[in-house]
Amino acid sequence: MGFVFILLYLVIVVLVIEISVIAFHLTGLEKEVARYQAISMLTGTGFTTDESQLIIDHPIRRRISMFLILFGAFSLAVIISAITNILANDLRLKELMIISSVLLTIYILGKTPLTKKLLQHRFKHEMKKNLDISELPVKEALFLQEDDIVTDVVVEEGTRLDGKKVEDVFEHGHDANLLFIKRGEVNVREDLTEETIRAGDKLYLYGNKKVIEKLTKETESDDPH
Repeated sequence: MGFVFILLYLVIVVLVIEISVIAFHLTGLEKEVARYQAISMLTGTGFTTDESQLIIDHPIRRRISMFLILFGAFSLAVIISAITNILANDLRLKELMIISSVLLTIYILGKTPLTKKLLQHRFKHEMKKNLDISELPVKEALFLQEDDIVTDVVVEEGTRLDGKKVEDVFEHGHDANLLFIKRGEVNVREDLTEETIRAGDKLYLYGNKKVIEKLTKETESDDPH
């Protein structure tokens, strides 16, 4: 009976993972990424990747992740307890089967188009109500394509960009955008087109990688000293 208990509980764990994957996917996360991150959080392995930022920077995903982390810690305790109870023969299989059935029902409902539509509407409402723009991951906020990057470059003294106006460098149709200039401790964002680029400025850029690489060469001095 003890092995039946453990098997049923593993079914519950799998269902929780799959339900979480559905929830993550409804927030816009790819299923492969969602499943990997869900397993990582539930098992408490502490394995992190750049993709984990997609969870941390999103308010709804953070709530799901908190549940998974807590459920994972609870599951470890349950499994240890189950092994102990195998000897005591005190397993609540009936209750466990009810929980499994409820989770299976939630999983099946979560796969239906109507439920997905309702949840997506609910998530969008929550996002509008709670999400601050600063919480958006860069890759989602800027819709980065394969050849796009967000980076920063420092303008060296005597280079082609030193002393040029921003509007002359970042012309219309130029596939590189200046987000802001970091000048010492000051972030210059207002009236950027009227600014003059100075040596020591750090330019925060977004756009096509090749265009930015070409632009970067104009920020570097040819003088080796």
